[in-house]
Amino acid sequence: MNAPALTSQPTASGDDRVALEVSGLTVDLRTPSGTVRAIDSVSFPARRGETLALLGESGCGKSMTAQALVGLLDPVAEITAGSARLSEVDLVTASGKQRRALAATELAIVFQDALTALNPVYPVGKQLAEPFRIHRGMSAKQAEREALSLMTRVGIPEPQTRMRAYPHQFSGGMRQRLLIAMAVALRPSVLIADEPTTALDVTVQAQIMSLLRDLRTERDMAVILITHDLALVAEEADRVVIMYAGNVVETGPVAEVFARPRHPYTKGLLDSVPVGTHRGATLKSIGGTPPDLHSIPAGCVYRERCPIVRDACHTRPTLEPVAPGRLSACHFSEESSHV
Repeated sequence: MNAPALTSQPTASGDDRVALEVSGLTVDLRTPSGTVRAIDSVSFPARRGETLALLGESGCGKSMTAQALVGLLDPVAEITAGSARLSEVDLVTASGKQRRALAATELAIVFQDALTALNPVYPVGKQLAEPFRIHRGMSAKQAEREALSLMTRVGIPEPQTRMRAYPHQFSGGMRQRLLIAMAVALRPSVLIADEPTTALDVTVQAQIMSLLRDLRTERDMAVILITHDLALVAEEADRVVIMYAGNVVETGPVAEVFARPRHPYTKGLLDSVPVGTHRGATLKSIGGTPPDLHSIPAGCVYRERCPIVRDACHTRPTLEPVAPGRLSACHFSEESSHV
């Protein structure tokens, strides 16, 4: 018995391919030295059948954005503004009951550390069967059949035997496959993959990303890929959201953004990738460090590291269209690709 496919209603954007519409999402973080803004008015749509990448340096707010969407923020953090509409429900204002109903059935997440995400004291077959019993009301035998089918689909060898194995008895790549199987079990319309291949070797990384790509197509999901790996984004994503200091600084189709960036930060990220260099050559990097959240500069958040900073940068730029389907938050976006 296969779980029925779920379909989300069109979002407020009017595009029936948009599964999740994030608008003005803002998260504040309470610290011993005061409250800081960790996520500042982040907006993006996630469309069915596409992979949207959230890209930026560590600490730019990618994972906190994901945690806000799935309701896993630390107690010291809270959403203070914005909306995130999924299947006609605003995740920001949704009740606990509404969120539980959407968990796994409409929105799922895959973490980077599968060993801590899986329960170490239960066999993996039991963990895979649980969503079918809870959300679909299946009997134990029916749920076990579905779990076996999932293990087979994600490429677990000898699934019938390994149903009764525990997470620590699997390799890192196999555990990640199991985590993906759990995430897609109930056919969610949106899957968030938070650094899903970080701890894996290159060959296994490629296998995991191929699996995600196939499942995205089969189940017509929107995949939100969180990463700092530009090569991964270039190969796997359709569109990209560039984040810096909790802000979105540029968005657009990956091929266009990478070919002609319209924000100096994006250009700096791309230039830092070693391409065609030889031993002993000087590697490029972005000067300085990301700002401390307690001292985000007034005006453009990137101005203290920007090579084309000017007086106008003391005023905060807004995300503005710079080409069809592309936005940039830079007063001098036309010059950015030539920095």
